[in-house]
Amino acid sequence: MRDNKKFWNRYSGLYDFEINRFNKAAYEEMYNLMSKVLRADMRVLEVATGTGLIALGIAKFVRQVEATDFSSKMIETAKKKIAPSNVKFSIEDAVALSFANDSFDAVIISNALHIMPDPEAALMSIRRVLQPGGLLIAPTFAHGHLKNSIWNLNAKILKLIGFETYSKWIPEEYTGFIEKNGFSVGRRKVLRATFPLVYLEATKVS
Repeated sequence: MRDNKKFWNRYSGLYDFEINRFNKAAYEEMYNLMSKVLRADMRVLEVATGTGLIALGIAKFVRQVEATDFSSKMIETAKKKIAPSNVKFSIEDAVALSFANDSFDAVIISNALHIMPDPEAALMSIRRVLQPGGLLIAPTFAHGHLKNSIWNLNAKILKLIGFETYSKWIPEEYTGFIEKNGFSVGRRKVLRATFPLVYLEATKVS
């Protein structure tokens, strides 16, 4: 199956710089929104953590964070950071998570579902490890507003450097996608970023 792993391995050293340059305000707003729903007794899984920005940003609000990514270089970069004792970084495949059923109170997957070849499989894997009624926080960039001519040109340029976006959603389509895959969407907010960033909270439906 195609994926972006080679791109993310190469990009790991630039990731933090690019996020802080283009999306710092949006990320800070996400941390603030997450702080309102995360609790001190929660065990949290982050899927597609990248270099651990979000894991480190929310660690003080929860009991434990298991921060995972399929890119070994991203995890290597994350492990070089000073992290609190309740954060653990590891390599995991989003569609085949190794954790036990119903083992997390909340799962965070940020800016990743649209660049996964099989986002439905990722949500199925997340549902399995999330407790009944557990919390999903799934912010994702929305590209559905772009005209096809612009989208196709951008996609071709990015594909040349090994990066591919597999899903193109507007906020309403993304909400429907999450609900279709076994979640009930609660709060949704569109944040200003490089592309519109759909911040979304949902609960696992039994």
